[in-house]
Amino acid sequence: MIPTGKADAAPDALRGGPRRRPVRARTRGAPLPLLVPALIGLAFLIVPLIALLVRAPWRSLPDLLTSTEVWQALQLSLVCATAATAVSLVIGVPLAWLLARVEFPGRGLVRALVTLPLVLPPVVGGVALLMALGRNGIVGKWLDSWFGITLPFTTTGVVIAEAFVAMPFLVISVEGTLRAADPRFEEAAATLGASRFTAFRRVTLPLIAPGIAAGAVLAWARALGEFGATITFAGNFPGRTQTMPLSVYLALQSDPEAAIALSLVLLAVSVAVLAGLRDRWMTAG
Repeated sequence: MIPTGKADAAPDALRGGPRRRPVRARTRGAPLPLLVPALIGLAFLIVPLIALLVRAPWRSLPDLLTSTEVWQALQLSLVCATAATAVSLVIGVPLAWLLARVEFPGRGLVRALVTLPLVLPPVVGGVALLMALGRNGIVGKWLDSWFGITLPFTTTGVVIAEAFVAMPFLVISVEGTLRAADPRFEEAAATLGASRFTAFRRVTLPLIAPGIAAGAVLAWARALGEFGATITFAGNFPGRTQTMPLSVYLALQSDPEAAIALSLVLLAVSVAVLAGLRDRWMTAG
């Protein structure tokens, strides 16, 4: 018979040893030179949000949010952000797998180009899309002459602009999850006769599902708040390309209360995204 202690220790050994929570240093008090700038930084980030809530027209908020113009902007924003996220999932997940699993020359450069929209000014991204997909663009002119497809200043253009700026968030999240996942599971599936695509679909995807979900939520939130690339590439046409950020910008000039109401909607979405991802971030590492 196997002694109880060894039997109990065997599963832990198979799992790589007992899992322990990392010990985090805690201090009872903060030194004044650190506490003062920390409080100033907190106030710098929190006070504008509090001001938005204080100045919100709470009594007229239902009427503002149910007006035709606002509802069109809300509906268009939600539809386009969801479509942009779907596009990002279809092409972004395979791209993240390529960067994480395949060794090829220039992979570092490709990764840098993929993440470039994160730091690129959105207006520059909109101009780049015009140069590529506009009627006189290097790709757009062929789409127009061969298929009669015009992308700028259309609802499809909004989706493309939002996907361009949002997809890097998905790629980074999924690539990080793939690097953390053990590739031996895919190798084991391959030894059992599964093709690489079957192993990816049946083994890898379930393993990285939390990372895909987190990246999709981040991409959706980024797409929902996109302004610069959208107004540059798709324009600002009510009911067709005027999303919530564009509507907020225009409302500030004529109807500040409507601008505040739309801002509150975007704020609520951002809070919901942070709340949904909190557990993932807090347990990371």
